[in-house]
Amino acid sequence: MKKFGLIGFPLSHSFSKKYYDAKIAREQLTGVGYELYAIPSIEAFPLLLANEPLLMGVNVTIPYKIAVMDYVDRLSAEAEAIAAVNCIRIERPDGGKPRLTGYNTDVYGFMESLRPLLQSGHKRALVLGNGGAAKAVVYALNQLGIGFSLVSRSPLSGQYTYAQLNADIIAAHPLIINTTPLGTYPATADCPEIPYAHIGPQHLLYDLIYNPSETEFLKRGKAQGAATKNGLEMLELQAERNWEIWNIT
Repeated sequence: MKKFGLIGFPLSHSFSKKYYDAKIAREQLTGVGYELYAIPSIEAFPLLLANEPLLMGVNVTIPYKIAVMDYVDRLSAEAEAIAAVNCIRIERPDGGKPRLTGYNTDVYGFMESLRPLLQSGHKRALVLGNGGAAKAVVYALNQLGIGFSLVSRSPLSGQYTYAQLNADIIAAHPLIINTTPLGTYPATADCPEIPYAHIGPQHLLYDLIYNPSETEFLKRGKAQGAATKNGLEMLELQAERNWEIWNIT
């Protein structure tokens, strides 16, 4: 029996649980299960590992993506660069002390869902937000050779504020990526405050949000003739990458 799961707190809803349960049923996999582990503090993680000897991999969600790094033995290149972990492979050699490797599969999910949409003109991106999700996006853009500028309500040096965005800046960044939670259900009327009137058919708008399937950000871009993409495929590709990592032999 192999067990996988999700750690975080609270875990009121989970894309991962629904996805893996459906995968296990669809592929008629036996001897495998996926559970939710709502641990009230990251300090409870070692006890969970001790109490679940069949646990071979976990996803990590809010608020532990950074704190869990103190509990892994190794980090993949992207997890180390981003300083956040959302996937852990657990190896138990001969029933001994678990060996944990931390990964960040947000990078893979975003990059592989974006790649087929890229056109020759998509050489520079505006990344809306400068939090953890933005770090994964920026890492992926670097891998793809796409330049970028960050936009934030509290910008660091070299970043734009939303108020600074104008026609020239929008024109110079034909790829616009929303990494903020603005527009997530149930607050579906919200959207980043960018000058949508300057968006045109040369633009591609990508929103990491998947619920709703078309956010206000994407609706406004589409109304200006832009191509649009939500975050559902990113999550699905990420989930499949997690599965590969956990089941490497």
